Amino acid sequence: MADDIRPSKTNLLVDRFGRQITYLRLSVTDRCDLRCTYCMAERMKFLPRVDLLTLEELDLVTTTFIQRGVRKVRLTGGEPLVRRDVVSLVERIGRHLGNGLDELTLTTNATLLSDHASALYAAGVRRVNISLDSIDPAQFTAITRRGDLAKVMAGIETALSVGLKVKINTVALKHQNADEIPAIIEWAHGLGMDITLIEVMPLGETGEDRIDQYIPLSMVRDQLEQRWTLTDQPNRDMTAGPSRYVQITETGGRLGFITPLTSNFCAGCNRVRVTCTGRIYMCLGQDDHVDLRGLIRDHPNDATALNKALDQALFAKPEKHDFAINRRGEGAALTRHMSVTGG
Repeated sequence: MADDIRPSKTNLLVDRFGRQITYLRLSVTDRCDLRCTYCMAERMKFLPRVDLLTLEELDLVTTTFIQRGVRKVRLTGGEPLVRRDVVSLVERIGRHLGNGLDELTLTTNATLLSDHASALYAAGVRRVNISLDSIDPAQFTAITRRGDLAKVMAGIETALSVGLKVKINTVALKHQNADEIPAIIEWAHGLGMDITLIEVMPLGETGEDRIDQYIPLSMVRDQLEQRWTLTDQPNRDMTAGPSRYVQITETGGRLGFITPLTSNFCAGCNRVRVTCTGRIYMCLGQDDHVDLRGLIRDHPNDATALNKALDQALFAKPEKHDFAINRRGEGAALTRHMSVTGG
């Protein structure tokens, strides 16, 4: 039986604005088997493996966060399922479920999910988010620059069959999938899956102009309301996350909107991100970070130093981000790719 690591009231992670951090998004790799046009360049240069945290180091970081009050952990990438032995990491972290940790989940593109769904469920994962921007095979390949939609659909089918709850994440792209969004919603709701739409974010150079991709979700919602009845819903997500939900009467399902550009959602932020290289980014839209990798490797048994680093990070967590996509040719807000930080 695992040691009791539940936090005391005196060591919780609380930032300068009174927001308690209860949610860790942990990237396990910057690598991905797709090259989505809004996420990364077609010819990406990935990090050397020696730069990545080992499974033991990832487990140490996660356990320390749980000891400080984190109740939900989401594994991200890149694509987390391309990381060798990732299921072993899920099993390690899963030992804390019911003992400080309420939920362990991951975000995936589902290309490899058929091979891992059963093992993930056995390790304690009960739901996954799947990034999917088109259900048209040709359009899917165009957006991902190489993907095979059949593999994704097989992964979703397997996940549902083993008992995983699936939510679809779709980035709204003005010229590539905006017209397809109603069909994607109907398909997802037909299989009992929630779906969240996301505005494209100006992170990293991708070889595309974001002004050609960006469509405000306020515009998308207006278009959907000409077709369906949308009723605002309370946020039932235990993480008080950025998605704002509606219930669609005609499809019977929930639809979320994540709007980092048109409607800032930072007031209730309860999360931090740790990259696969051990950097804590306190905000997805800012570049300030605290490096944990050097500390862990130079002082592998110094829990006090690691906790001081977490306190330092929380003190530097900003009140909000300042994303914007205003004009053609405007560079990325940050050179750091989403695949490095973790979505």
